[in-house]
Amino acid sequence: MATDTVESSVGLRSERGAVLGALMLSTGLVALDSTIIATAILTITQNLGGFAQFPWLFSIYLLAQAATVPIYGKLADTFGRKPVLLFGIAVFAVGSLLCGLATSMLGLIVFRAIQGLGAGAVQPMTLTIAGDLYTLSERAKVQGYLAAVWATSSVLGPLLGGLFSEYLSWRLIFLVNLPLSALAAWMIVRHFKEAAPRRRHGAIDYPGAVLLTLGAGAVILGLLEGGHSWAWTSPASLCVFGGGVLALAVFTVVERRAANPILPLWVLTRRVLVATSVISLLVGAVLLGLTSYVPTFAQGVLGSSALIAGLTVGALTLGWPITGTLAGKVYLRIGFRNSALIGSGIAILGAASLLLAGVESTVWQLAGSCFLIGLGMGLVSTPSIIAAQSSAPWHERGVVTSTTMFARSIGSAVGVAVFGAVVNSQLHGANRPAPAALADAVHLVFLGVTAAAVVMILAALMLPGRPGADAR
Repeated sequence: MATDTVESSVGLRSERGAVLGALMLSTGLVALDSTIIATAILTITQNLGGFAQFPWLFSIYLLAQAATVPIYGKLADTFGRKPVLLFGIAVFAVGSLLCGLATSMLGLIVFRAIQGLGAGAVQPMTLTIAGDLYTLSERAKVQGYLAAVWATSSVLGPLLGGLFSEYLSWRLIFLVNLPLSALAAWMIVRHFKEAAPRRRHGAIDYPGAVLLTLGAGAVILGLLEGGHSWAWTSPASLCVFGGGVLALAVFTVVERRAANPILPLWVLTRRVLVATSVISLLVGAVLLGLTSYVPTFAQGVLGSSALIAGLTVGALTLGWPITGTLAGKVYLRIGFRNSALIGSGIAILGAASLLLAGVESTVWQLAGSCFLIGLGMGLVSTPSIIAAQSSAPWHERGVVTSTTMFARSIGSAVGVAVFGAVVNSQLHGANRPAPAALADAVHLVFLGVTAAAVVMILAALMLPGRPGADAR
């Protein structure tokens, strides 16, 4: 049932409600697992040891997920969305089971990588299936449902992680995924009837897939670990980045000659895809900067508790689904470009207001700024994704959607590297009181977030004006 012409109700009680519920549950698996582990780190390291290695629990998950997203997109365009999504759910469930049974920190890190391999299929497939099943006017409302899942998970994840680790067992953080994965897979099998004009293009581009995974993985690894596990100019860093760049260069040559490239190079030539990829990259960097350093500012400068600091940045995910749900009415009335421009302007106002934060500020001020940025992001992210999906036929939509998700992952990794380097450089050798020095350092992050929002306006200008406009 892959169509863009069926106009009917949208919601969990509609004729497509069961599929929408399955997509929301699948999205929830990935969204919850990205936040639920944060509050259980101390308990996990007390049980397994390896406290110095715990950042890898986050890095390896993001690395495995980001590096495989483009590959899953191509496979979905070749074999269909349903088998790729079910494969992703199965791999994610296996990784969760192994994480729950882990007896060492090294084992847990390896099993988190398996989880990431599954998540790399689940996240883009839910968005791609939504693009297949719902018309242009319906997709924004569906995006609102999916955005609400992320918003709920961002708040519920840390609470559940703390609850499980303190009162039950940290292993339940991972084992709870098993019944949820089984339910999601059952709902997909039972209710999602895929009958799409898939195209077989011959042999799978295995060399391209391997080179893309190695190259992208090495670059993301270098960005995530540079300045932490090794110095930026160390031999290890140079080898990782050099190897990644070399693999990507060879990948480009291979893709030019491949009959069925795993990541067609035309994604870099279409204006709308370049624009949406740049927007997604900036969104990833902005989200990383805010979720990493707003809580740091709230705790280290304003003296709030960890819980209050987490809820402060949580205001970002409360504003996002509000405008994400309304974005459909907006872009149908004024177009993709104007919707994104308005959203970027709102995000700039919210980011600029963070520059006014100081030692005398309140957490309510920070929360208000984050909420405003979230409102802006909903009007930027949703129209840009839907503009990209609308520019592609079924047999290209998986690649298009995965490319935007891949760009967001790259943006997050770049944000980790750039913002972390800026803060560490500013704090190194500081002679002033810690709160003041920290405030100055985090202000540079807020300045970077503001600059990213400004660049987002320039990228939004490249979006098509109206749905259906030629943007190639």
